[in-house]
Amino acid sequence: QVQLVESGGGTVQAGGSLRLSCAASGRTFSGYYMAWFRQFPGKDRDFVAAIRWSSGSAYYADSVKGRFTISRDNAKNTVYLQMNSLKPEDTAVYYCAADRVFGASIRDRSEYDYWGQGTQVTVSS
Repeated sequence: QVQLVESGGGTVQAGGSLRLSCAASGRTFSGYYMAWFRQFPGKDRDFVAAIRWSSGSAYYADSVKGRFTISRDNAKNTVYLQMNSLKPEDTAVYYCAADRVFGASIRDRSEYDYWGQGTQVTVSS
């Protein structure tokens, strides 16, 4: 049983930083992509970033490129999302996701079967 547990959300002023963590358990994740999505009120979850567990190759949404960094710690089975230069429009619930996906599908939320419970990030102006 795959479990994903997020932590690290909170409230920060615009321009500040937060680091989200996603502790993964239940299987080995080689061959998996780990991703972060975010959900604004009344909207579907949007792709933020993904990382291929085996190679560390990272992919980003245009809206966060240059500000957010996704990384993983193989020894701790944990994925991180370092968020810098935060803006009020980054306010959302952030979710960790995992699955075997391919190519352009890494940005498609329907391709992921495993999800964490979400963590709230609030950026005040």
